[in-house]
Amino acid sequence: MSLQKRIWDLIVLGIFVFAATFASAPWFAFRALKAAAQYEDVQAISELVDFPAVRRSLTGQLVEAAPVAPAEPPSIWRDPLGAMRRAIEPIAPPEPKVDRYLTIAGISALTRGYAPGAAPAGPARPETLTGKLKAVVSGPYPTIAYWDPNRVRVAMKRPGDARRVTVFTFQRRELFTWKLVHIRLPREER
Repeated sequence: MSLQKRIWDLIVLGIFVFAATFASAPWFAFRALKAAAQYEDVQAISELVDFPAVRRSLTGQLVEAAPVAPAEPPSIWRDPLGAMRRAIEPIAPPEPKVDRYLTIAGISALTRGYAPGAAPAGPARPETLTGKLKAVVSGPYPTIAYWDPNRVRVAMKRPGDARRVTVFTFQRRELFTWKLVHIRLPREER
């Protein structure tokens, strides 16, 4: 073989490796997020998640729709008990539902396909090489629901109920750096 043929083969191989790495980077970002949540690595989670963007996306899904026309406040003359109840209600708004989704346990449950608080205990950390290989090979597996060069959606089906799918949207920030910017919950959990 000539030197020119070998150089050409290396260039083609380099292009193939670059394209494969670029295309699979979001999948590896999801796997890194899942592992960081499972092993409670706060630093890694903070590098992989854009918390303000994810909070906005979840708040939009979890806020109950306000009635079209607010009801008239109860009057002491027409509804004395309702007026008293309203007078002693706490003024502070209720705790946002979104907070339980943005904890380490919440993110861990979501990456495994469950709602926060509904996930079974995670598997123990394997010690042997065969145990580690089994953990990598065992499902459930995330699937790519949408891919383009700057945005990827990774779908995670709930084990035992394939109708409930949590979708994670990753956005490219640098050439191989992806951040979680949106989580779409299954309809039943909104």
